[in-house]
Amino acid sequence: MTRPRRGLLTDEPVILLAMVLLGLYFAREVLIPLAMALTLNFLLTPAVIFFEKLRVKRVSSVVLVVFITSAVAGGVGFIVTRQLMGVVNELPKYRQNISHNLAALHMPTSGPLGETAKSLQEIGDELNKEEAATGADTSRPLNELRLHEHERQRAEENNTPTPVLVVTPPESTGRYLSELLKPVLKPLATLGMVLIFTIYMLLKREDLRNRLLLLAGVGRLNLMTQALSDAADRISRYLVMNVLVNASFGVIFAIGLYLLKVPNATLWGALLALLRTVPYAGTMIAGMATVAYTLAVFPSWWHPLWVFLLFAGLEMITSNIVEPQLYGSHTGISSLALVTMAIVWTLLWGWAGLIVSTPLTVCLIVFGRYVPQMSFLHILLGEEAELAPEAHFYERLLAMDQTEAHNIADRFLESRGIVDLYDGVVMPALIMTEQDRHKGVLDDVRSSYLFQSATELIAELTDYKSPAATEPGCDPQAVPARTNPVVCVPANDQADEIAATMLAQLLEQCGHKTLMLPSTALSPEILSRLAEEPGTILCISAVPPFAFAHARNLALRLRQSVPTNRMLIGLWSTSGDKDTLRERFGQARPDFVVVTLREALAQIKECEQPQASVRWAPAAAVAGTD
Repeated sequence: MTRPRRGLLTDEPVILLAMVLLGLYFAREVLIPLAMALTLNFLLTPAVIFFEKLRVKRVSSVVLVVFITSAVAGGVGFIVTRQLMGVVNELPKYRQNISHNLAALHMPTSGPLGETAKSLQEIGDELNKEEAATGADTSRPLNELRLHEHERQRAEENNTPTPVLVVTPPESTGRYLSELLKPVLKPLATLGMVLIFTIYMLLKREDLRNRLLLLAGVGRLNLMTQALSDAADRISRYLVMNVLVNASFGVIFAIGLYLLKVPNATLWGALLALLRTVPYAGTMIAGMATVAYTLAVFPSWWHPLWVFLLFAGLEMITSNIVEPQLYGSHTGISSLALVTMAIVWTLLWGWAGLIVSTPLTVCLIVFGRYVPQMSFLHILLGEEAELAPEAHFYERLLAMDQTEAHNIADRFLESRGIVDLYDGVVMPALIMTEQDRHKGVLDDVRSSYLFQSATELIAELTDYKSPAATEPGCDPQAVPARTNPVVCVPANDQADEIAATMLAQLLEQCGHKTLMLPSTALSPEILSRLAEEPGTILCISAVPPFAFAHARNLALRLRQSVPTNRMLIGLWSTSGDKDTLRERFGQARPDFVVVTLREALAQIKECEQPQASVRWAPAAAVAGTD
């Protein structure tokens, strides 16, 4: 049988990742407008759908939404730009306030800090002198040419080399206009591409969705449909709530500035609301710009201090309380992943990458959630990164952190019972320990530490309050009626013994007479004594792997010595049909096979019923005749 050939990119994920990053970087001129258009599409689609529900045609709805959005964005941008230019032009009037506030800092005149400040001041004075000296000569190009001609003639008389002066030729009108418009044409071209992509995506929503479904294949229609719906819902909700939160933040900040009598309060509120769409950097730029403006306008430090406290307080409340409650959990991005991906997208695409970093990261998380080959994206970037209690418990024991492992058990017991703790946390940890030990990846020191820690935890829970009355077999009021003793025997090694100890402890807490016997203690005298007490229930505990083989060997030995006693075998966490497992024991067939401690408690409780002897008699007879 020939093995399927795999490509180089499949075998080398690092090469594939490098190629993807190179493609994102070199194709950024097209991908940036496309990503921005995709973000706007998620933001504007709910509005288009709203107009369509009012029976407005698709084209008219898209044109109306795009027109309203462009008008609002253009109007706000024009007003903010105009007011900002007015503020910049007025700043020279506040030169005296700036100097006064800086002087109020009382920079030290001695010590290292004072020497540094003095050196910086001297460097600034020297630079100002040189700038003044060079500035006086730049307005006399004819004098320089005449001086150069005079030097050339004198050099010819003295037979010395003539110094060369490079004179830049005057620029043409076309070149001057191209240099002037170049910084403007590129943003306008990007804006035009974004507008075209956005309109097309809004008009052809179904067409784009169908193309993605065709790429995924008919066999993955269900998976791809869920992925698209999940991504659209998360990103749309995030963007809408983000706009509302930023607008509310700007309004509250503007009102606070107005109450503090800061000029142009509306401008700074609108500027902060706009720049908050840029994660991290935008908020800091707007806040510090407002504080710097108040520092220039007011002659004291009190107003800048109050403005800073207002900004810091609003930002802390919004970031730590409002945003997590409104849309923090809906994006599904962890805080560390959000910061990391913002840096990555900024390095690839600049400021544009920072703006669209969150929507793009959400797309990656959804992609990793629904595509098995890319599940690592959901694990690395998603917020659902908490280990299951049993895995966390086992990991802490591997790290030899017994205190934290016991804390995990205590937190588990706050909401669940002790039976659930043993079945759901301690037993899986024992199984993982045994599996790693038999694979040879767990040394004897750590395995011994693990077993000892589990034993100490069980010992600490000896006096734990009795399970709730709803637990199977746990009715402390019925203790006198439970006359049949239970003997718990481990099948082979220490893990089996710990599991048997848990079962014995639970049985004692439920009112059963319980005896714990190691398999090495089953001497002929003990077995003959057990044979004299046919009402005693034998419970064999076996932890995977090799649980069946060890349990069967011990069951054969017990059946030969105590054929009439009822026998229960716990093949803990073993999959498969329990009746089939019971039949596989052959001559050592037990009366019942259980896979959890909860089932064991329920079955032993059933053995206490009056009809239990009638029910269990055929099983014992069959065991004796096989």
